[in-house]
Amino acid sequence: MTTAPIHLLLMAVIQDQDLETATKALQGVGASLTYLSSAGGFLGRRNATLLIGLPVEKEKQALEALHTACRQRIEYMTLPLEGSPMPMPAPVPVTVGGATVFALPVERFEQI
Repeated sequence: MTTAPIHLLLMAVIQDQDLETATKALQGVGASLTYLSSAGGFLGRRNATLLIGLPVEKEKQALEALHTACRQRIEYMTLPLEGSPMPMPAPVPVTVGGATVFALPVERFEQI
């Protein structure tokens, strides 16, 4: 017989510039959290990976807090033009930001 987990661990990867806003919003929901500095693979920008512990019934509130705090932005990357005799970089719009969230069930939880 298996029982449904009563706690979750949310792992959210957000932009470093959204860290303070996201942290305050999640603390307002009553979530316990810590963060790890990380870097994005595609753009190589600084990110923060949040480890968020909370009861299952607060998952929706935490996701809404992240949605509000972590907004998407348009940034421009400069890429060299292919086939151009001169290496003139062309700005290309790239959507960055928001949050990528993984929800993991917690079988056991202790505060020591």
